This record gives sequence, C-alpha cells and structure tokens, in this order.
Amino acid sequence: MRIITGIYKGRRFDIPRTFKARPTTDFAKENIFNVLNGYVDFEECRVLDLFSGTGSISLEFLSRNCQKVVSVEGDRDHYAFIKQCISKLGTDRSIVIRGDVFKFLSTCKEKFDIIFADPPYSLPRLKEIPQIILESDILSGKGIFVLEHGKTNDFSTNPLLIDHRTYGSVHFSLFRRQGITEEEKEVVEETPKAFQETAVP
Repeated sequence: MRIITGIYKGRRFDIPRTFKARPTTDFAKENIFNVLNGYVDFEECRVLDLFSGTGSISLEFLSRNCQKVVSVEGDRDHYAFIKQCISKLGTDRSIVIRGDVFKFLSTCKEKFDIIFADPPYSLPRLKEIPQIILESDILSGKGIFVLEHGKTNDFSTNPLLIDHRTYGSVHFSLFRRQGITEEEKEVVEETPKAFQETAVP
C-alpha cells in the first residue's frame, strides 16, 4: 500500500496477508481525490474516515495536509495497523478510533468538512449510511460526503447526490446539502466520470 501524492508521497506500508480488508485501488483513489480537489481545499478540511480498513484513505488525506483526520475502524487488527502507519508518519493530525461506526455516528458531536465511508459492499445497512450522515449535524455546511460502494447500490434518486464516479468495479457517490456552484461544476467535469475494469492498472 502506498501514498500516491502529497507531503508523504511514495511512502509504502506492507499490509499483513491475513487482512480481509479491500483497499481502494491506487487508480480509483487518485481519481476520486482529483474530483474532491474540485470541491474543497484539503488544507482547510477536517476529515472523518469511516470503515477505515487499512487506513489507505486516511493516509492520503493526511498527505494532503488536512487539518485533522479521524479514522473509525471496528476490527482490532486493522485498528492496530492504522495506528502503526500513523506512528511511522509522525503526525499529530490524526485520531484513530476503534469502534462500531453506527454507534460512533449516533454520539459524535464534532463537525467535518469531508466524510468518507468505505463499508463492506455486502454490509446490510449500507443503504442507510447517506441518510444517517446527511440528516445529522456532523457534516459542515458545504461539507462533502463520499460513499464508496459496489454496482448493486444506486443512489441516483437521492436529491442531495451531486456526483457519481465509476472506476472499474469501484463506485463513488458524492453528496452535499448545498449542491455545487457553476465554477465547481466546470472543474470537476474535467475529471473522468468512469473507466472500465480493463482500464485499472
């Protein structure tokens, strides 16, 4: 697992072979971060990374110099691995929490500018996550919620959906309460909407 860009670009971490987590591919990761760059200034963002898995997404946000990154992961071994990776970076801008994501969301009082969720694609409550996030107070006024999911989930009827990207078998749905400006629209339209599976390195 490697960090693809930013202040920690090129740093690599060996994921234990026993892990069942499905890290987001570098190809999909690079493209979705390019999309997000059209909506936010990373250096001004507080980030919440849910279902953190290997910590790959959290590390990318830290590398882009986000103000603060909170990672929530339920698995004990994955939690320990994320902590280990953060320790190697030597940053104090990260908080790693071991716990159930849904319980965390029900008690969290902090606000975030980006919330990223990468739940198991087979998670029974996956469809509930956008509603839980968007109806809570944890997303800031212009905040972006990104949900990574498989092809069986369709959020196109959600009125707060502002963007959808497909990179191979990976789908990203982006939500925002305030919609998007024309300037943002022009910027993000320059990034590819989709690639077929064969295009993923």
